[in-house]
Amino acid sequence: MDPISATIGFIVGLIGFIASTVQVLDYIDKRRERQPAIASVETPHPIRQLKPQTAHRVDWGEAVDVLTFYGRAEELSKLTQWVVQERCRVVALLGMGGIGKTSLAIKLVQQIQDEFDYVIWRSLQNAPPLQEILAELIKFLSHQQQIDIPKDHSDAISLLIDYLRSSRCLLILDNAESILQTGALAYRSGYEAYGELIRRIGGISHQSCLILTSRENPPEIAASSGENLPVRALQLTGLKAVDGEEIFQTQGLSGTDAEQIKLIEFYKGHPLALKIIATTIKELFDGRIAEFLSQNTVVFGGIRELLNQQFHRLSDLETEVMYWLAINREPVGIAELREDIVALPSQSNLMEALQSLARRSLIEKSNALFTLQPVVMEYLSDRLIAEMSENLMSGEITFANRYALMKATAKDYIREAQIRLIVKPLAERLLDRLGSQKKLEAQLNQIIATLQSKSPQQPGYIGGNILNLFCYLETDLCNYDFSHLALWQAYLKGANLQKIKLNNAAIERSVFTDILTTIFSVAFSPNGKIIATGDANGEIRLWQIDDGQQILICKGHTGFVRSVAFSPDGQTLASASVDKTVKLWSISDGKCIKTLQGHSDRIESLAVSPDGQLLVTGSIDKTLRIWSVNDGQCLQVLSGHTHHIWSVAFSPDNQTVASGSFDQTVRLWSVSDGHCLQVFQGHTDGLRSVAFSPDGKLLASGSHDETVRLWSLSDGQCLQVLEGHSDRVLSVAFSPDSQTVASGSYDQTVRLWSVSDGQRYQIFQGHGDRVWSVAFSPDGKILASGGYDQTVRLWSVSDGHCLKVFQGYLNGVESVAFSPDGQTLASGSFDQKVRLWSLINHQCRTTLTGHTQQVRSVAFSPNGEILASCSHDRTIRLWSVKNCEFLQILAEYTHRVGSIAFSPDGEILASGNYDSTIRLWSLSTGKCLQVLHENTNQVWSVAFSPDGQILASAGYDLTVRLWSINDGTIFKILQGHTGPVGPVAFSPDGQILASGGNDQTVRLWSLNDGKCLQVLPGHTNWIWSVAFSPDGQTLASSGDDQTIKLWSVSDGKCIQTLHGHINRVWSVAFHPDGQTLASGSGDGTIKLWNINTGECWENLRVERPYEGMNIAGVTGLTQAQKATLKALGAVEK
Repeated sequence: MDPISATIGFIVGLIGFIASTVQVLDYIDKRRERQPAIASVETPHPIRQLKPQTAHRVDWGEAVDVLTFYGRAEELSKLTQWVVQERCRVVALLGMGGIGKTSLAIKLVQQIQDEFDYVIWRSLQNAPPLQEILAELIKFLSHQQQIDIPKDHSDAISLLIDYLRSSRCLLILDNAESILQTGALAYRSGYEAYGELIRRIGGISHQSCLILTSRENPPEIAASSGENLPVRALQLTGLKAVDGEEIFQTQGLSGTDAEQIKLIEFYKGHPLALKIIATTIKELFDGRIAEFLSQNTVVFGGIRELLNQQFHRLSDLETEVMYWLAINREPVGIAELREDIVALPSQSNLMEALQSLARRSLIEKSNALFTLQPVVMEYLSDRLIAEMSENLMSGEITFANRYALMKATAKDYIREAQIRLIVKPLAERLLDRLGSQKKLEAQLNQIIATLQSKSPQQPGYIGGNILNLFCYLETDLCNYDFSHLALWQAYLKGANLQKIKLNNAAIERSVFTDILTTIFSVAFSPNGKIIATGDANGEIRLWQIDDGQQILICKGHTGFVRSVAFSPDGQTLASASVDKTVKLWSISDGKCIKTLQGHSDRIESLAVSPDGQLLVTGSIDKTLRIWSVNDGQCLQVLSGHTHHIWSVAFSPDNQTVASGSFDQTVRLWSVSDGHCLQVFQGHTDGLRSVAFSPDGKLLASGSHDETVRLWSLSDGQCLQVLEGHSDRVLSVAFSPDSQTVASGSYDQTVRLWSVSDGQRYQIFQGHGDRVWSVAFSPDGKILASGGYDQTVRLWSVSDGHCLKVFQGYLNGVESVAFSPDGQTLASGSFDQKVRLWSLINHQCRTTLTGHTQQVRSVAFSPNGEILASCSHDRTIRLWSVKNCEFLQILAEYTHRVGSIAFSPDGEILASGNYDSTIRLWSLSTGKCLQVLHENTNQVWSVAFSPDGQILASAGYDLTVRLWSINDGTIFKILQGHTGPVGPVAFSPDGQILASGGNDQTVRLWSLNDGKCLQVLPGHTNWIWSVAFSPDGQTLASSGDDQTIKLWSVSDGKCIQTLHGHINRVWSVAFHPDGQTLASGSGDGTIKLWNINTGECWENLRVERPYEGMNIAGVTGLTQAQKATLKALGAVEK
């Protein structure tokens, strides 16, 4: 060695010796003073709770309890100085995984939270999209007042900063490395907008602070942080020796001061590494540090190297547990872990494995649930992806069969995280190695073929994993063969699987597309394991809560099922329908036990008494009926309401029934003698829902006046009026502890209210239309909501996460219209699409996309060049018929658009809207010419007279209104229907107007004097469409009774009734030649009928998602699931 190198080496060694000596002396001094120093500054005792003492509002989100906290006094002091005294806007805690960033952040926030008006903690571990985080922050800071979050992230950030200016807020985003590329000072693809959030919070004046924890340094922090700047970064290093010794003491290790210092230095004071290695020393070296050090272990190369060493020491069961905790990505219990593992372990063996892993600090336990530290989870996820990749490349699939890439039955947000963080990177890795998707598909098909020939139905996850990969890649799976395979945890909702072969497959814990229509009612079983739904198909469906599997379908009603309720023992389900009947169903087999009849009009609500002996029903006939469950006899008829009864409820003590009516009152009735005990008045519009609190002290009522009222049952006083909904309240429910009220509304939200102070503390958003029903689970942890958007949603009451969405295949056809030349038929559907059908070959010519909710109506311009469509997405779209291109969007609405009509000259388009207005649009400019305001409720239908001088409108106010186009005034109101009026149509000669209502009648009106010429009875349910034949001699009508009726206009007689649809018939239209009638139905078909013979001569239908799927010999599916698959096109052959 040359002299210079030798000198440098000596100096470096001397410096290291001096530094070590100083640290030893410092260690000895601090050890002498350990007890007072720790008690006064470092507080190493377990942190029991995260709840604030005096902060105005604190939401700890996913922050974990920090059971022990070591040292970090200097860091806490510096961070407090930055955040509190110097008011830094952004503070980043940086450091390697497991170094203690999250624990330090939690400790800091606990100490300084009283300095802030708002504190909110969110984890980025599962890489949520920025918009999701912004929405949660803004809603929290606005006390749930701001629910319309700008869709543009820049606008949303601006809104957030407004709140950061107006109040002192502390935001914490933990695990920011999840959105960053490793070592690249750049964001992962799709997460770049987080950079704008950090930059703007750091660069704009406000009084708040954002704290980030990250293993990677965000580029904005790297570029903008500095000692005297409002953006700061603290690089967290290891614990000091004096603090590290605490870990050794906890584990009961023995060693000299020098040995302990050497061990701490060896692992650079890394807290997680010290915890893990301390357990190793205790187990393998009887707690003696000296013996461990004598092994001359290699130099610590980082936490991943240590985890590698530990991983190779795990037993097979411990390894499986670690992988499954990484896959689950949230704390899970023993039962779920046990179910995950293919070779089902015994309960005792699994518990031993978990205890062993916990002792070595490889897993974390909280409230009997287990999970991984973020750095360990990332390490295991990377190993999982690497091993899966090797397995699938080599065809040796033992590992790939042992673990699932994603869990179909997981909570929705967890499954989405599994796709983002496991499925997506694995697919990208495989594509990179194989070079093309075609080669990857060939490789996966080869594995399938090998499995089918060598290991048919071998238990495990490989089949489901491959199917999930195909779905992620959007592979066309038509004619693919997955027969004779085990398909576990396959998520197939929304996938098109036409002609796929699943015969003799063993299917477990997999999810398929369901059939759902509008959900009017939801109810939990008494044990909380099942949820029942009543829908617009007249069906009741039962679902398992834990995995979302459909277990039963009850069929028998001939109209909407408006209400469902379980008996207290959970063995029977009661349902009420607009078909005027109540049915009792056996939960064991889905058979109807009894049918109760007596009401003279639709039944809107029912309730089962707490002792299970009685039922109460409320009807449009203005009466309540109390029934004996045992024999089905009506015991009492309660009269007194002056309008429709929409809701009924039993008191917890079985003595009282409450009813809510459109007469704006709540009535309390004695169950024993049927007398009205009390009348609550105060609402200013009709009531839709009532509910007793479980403690029997309060009654809640929800009304069309957009409020919820809480009433004292002791004195009948209104205690609180809960305001906040922006549209009618349709449903209310109390939590089991009587402390919370939930409400569902037309405004598409579910809101939670505190009973004690009437404050709204949570808003659930996600429904795309009105929310008909809400219900709490028996333990109060889950809220279910059912809506017009054909979904059931399960929400976590504690944090507002949407846990699961039951959503059906949306294929109902809501509107049909012929082009003036008779060559094309247009249809608008629930699947948000407009389709043009050729009447030459009866094929779909083109599909027009753009709407984001169901398409309510379609109409051709008189010259046939333009097609207009309107949607519940609050827009009208104009399309070129010739080029099948989008032309223009007309959007000025705050509510849904229900109907559109062209003027005969093609210059004006009229739209009827749910905001009670009619708008007239210029087709040449796309501008709104006029808004007609004099409707009193929703406008469901509009139509122009043949001369273009009159516009007719109809809707929820029970009337038909005639407007003068010249001056926009109403000149006549036609009254006679006893319920909301849906469709209107003018006869070709302009002399007669036809209307259809939910009173089940069609009415013909004279345009000359406004008198009703004829009432056409015959339908047995709501009427949704009426249309005149081109010659004006025939009228067609259709509705919820699944029939089409043809009427003679001259004498009002029904010429014939057309049967064939198996769901409501939304729309009918005559062909220009008058010989063919088209009908669009909720069953997903368009039927073309011969008017003369009444025969259906053509069915037009888009292929269903499972058209031709072969499920012969399949195991693992319930009968309800099989019935659903068949309804969506599956066959057994």
